[in-house]
Amino acid sequence: MEIINGKELAQKIRLELKLEVENLRKEGIVPKLAVIMVGDDSASKVYVRNKSKACEEIGVEYEEHLLNSDITMEELLHLIDSLNNKKDVDGILLQSPIPKHLDINKAFRAILPEKDVDGFHPINAGKLSIGEECFIPCTPARSCKNARRI
Repeated sequence: MEIINGKELAQKIRLELKLEVENLRKEGIVPKLAVIMVGDDSASKVYVRNKSKACEEIGVEYEEHLLNSDITMEELLHLIDSLNNKKDVDGILLQSPIPKHLDINKAFRAILPEKDVDGFHPINAGKLSIGEECFIPCTPARSCKNARRI
């Protein structure tokens, strides 16, 4: 068994990603992540704050949407649709959990597969399960040996 230093590995990966983002920027491509958080779950707040810091560290633009827990499903879907249609947004992350009155599966299905950074859209989950080329979120990437990154 090999013991790894998680902080050291994370720092190495972030440095590699920073270089990739710098190269994209030289080509005129400015990657941008939009994060949606509904409600005030304390663990979600920490996760979202860490995503913001990581994006800043590697040079990825970051757009945060902090929504009240009383938002309607229609309002959430409208926001997702607007982010799907924004040319400058490359990825969308819907932080879970969301309030119980909202349908998280419907929300995940509303995110365009090509902008679904968590891989929860049925198209992405299906492609991952059969080893077809797709975006692979970090947890499945470690556990799914035959999946290929794009």
